[in-house]
Amino acid sequence: MPRANRRRRDDVPLNVDRAIGGLTRRESYAGGEWFVRRVTGAGATKAYLCPGCQHTIVLGTPHVVVWPADGIGGLDDRRHWHSPCWSARDRRHTRGSIR
Repeated sequence: MPRANRRRRDDVPLNVDRAIGGLTRRESYAGGEWFVRRVTGAGATKAYLCPGCQHTIVLGTPHVVVWPADGIGGLDDRRHWHSPCWSARDRRHTRGSIR
């Protein structure tokens, strides 16, 4: 009988939100609260303009998606940032970071 190489974890339920999109966390920026979710390279199916550096986030590049946590707004209020740009958002002047 072949040996199982991986430990089976049947007792732990699958967290579908985490498996497909990562965990959403809440962070502060520009006097407001924002939801932040990481996007994997495989999940990045379009190119976006990073509001932090005004450069293109190339197709397939891991990055973060940020949207207002106040509940006002819709899908048009989401912004795609390079992960390092989002991490440095308080240390740099950005042009048009919140459009």
